[in-house]
Amino acid sequence: MLKPFSSHILIPQEERLAIQHRKSELYIGIPKEMQLQEKRICLTPGAVETLVAHGHKIIMESGAGEGANFSDHEYAEVGAKISYDKEEIFKSNIILKVEPPDENETEMLQANSIVFSALQIKTQNKTFFKKLLSKKVTSLAYEFLKDEQNSFPIVRAQSEIAGTASILIAAELLTKSLIGKNLLLGNISGVPPANVVIIGAGTVGEHAAKTAISLGASVKVFDNSVTRLRRLKNIVGQFVYTSTIQPNVILSALQRADVVIGALRGKERTPIIITEPMIQMMQEGSVLIDVSIDRGGVSETSEITSHSNPVFVKHGIVHYGVPNIPSRYARTASLSLSNIFLPYLINIGEKGGINEAARVNKGLRNGIYIYKGILTNRTVANWFDMSYKDINLFFI
Repeated sequence: MLKPFSSHILIPQEERLAIQHRKSELYIGIPKEMQLQEKRICLTPGAVETLVAHGHKIIMESGAGEGANFSDHEYAEVGAKISYDKEEIFKSNIILKVEPPDENETEMLQANSIVFSALQIKTQNKTFFKKLLSKKVTSLAYEFLKDEQNSFPIVRAQSEIAGTASILIAAELLTKSLIGKNLLLGNISGVPPANVVIIGAGTVGEHAAKTAISLGASVKVFDNSVTRLRRLKNIVGQFVYTSTIQPNVILSALQRADVVIGALRGKERTPIIITEPMIQMMQEGSVLIDVSIDRGGVSETSEITSHSNPVFVKHGIVHYGVPNIPSRYARTASLSLSNIFLPYLINIGEKGGINEAARVNKGLRNGIYIYKGILTNRTVANWFDMSYKDINLFFI
């Protein structure tokens, strides 16, 4: 006869108490971003002050916050150490960056250090990962971090900025006398409202629609997901036209459009929705803001541009193809990043380090793509044909 319990199990055992993890003091280094278009910073002076109050040490490269209008003096006043030596910054056990570390920065990384930054997998190559692996570091991609609702908080926050900003940029370009329509993006009594077409009903599309509607524009949103369209309509209200993506319907909308926002995302390359013949049939001086340009763009005529030279005109249509729109509003974007990073860093300190914090926090663990020199992200491994180990195996 099978017994559910063995005699050994029935013998009273000693009580096992949970081990209380001691808080750890974090040494956080924030280098100055080297990419010309990147002006954001991961922590604001307010966030630094909070971390210092928790007993952590912050060292920053001089000028790291200038692009977001935060001075060295502001950081020094709240307890950060300002250094002119980049190598000193990279001796910290935690490095906070917006852009991925470049080749020189990777060389300066210390073994067993922790690197928070964007990954931007589409722009990387196999060599980038091999160098990080050789350094035996733990790397976290902020676009992979998840919150309690299982969403990606940093991606959403930056997408909100991009969606809102796309309409503001379009409004500015419409007034350009030599290339635009000299048209006000709004609704004035007795004057027909401007027509805005948004392709994509995700976070970018949602905030672009809300901003355009608030200015009084007539808005049409296209997406192949009826669920996303329904969600957007419920959030934005009834003053928005929605449709699935159909070439004839899209063409009809484009011919009347003053502004087109490309806000569609794809698993790989963004699908091309707007062909060159469609662009040729649009009204001269209309504006195309292709927020999806970092994944190829929704238009066949879209090209990557920069903050210093953001637009070009093709077939009479003003094209804007800057892939890093949030950096144009660096202070707002930095405040948003800082609000999200701060709780993660406090939690790491409270739990005694990244190991225990990642063990209890699945969202933080999801951000790890290299753990102590071992590739742990399946997406990266498949993309670059590399071997990996499931991150969860290290935290059983």
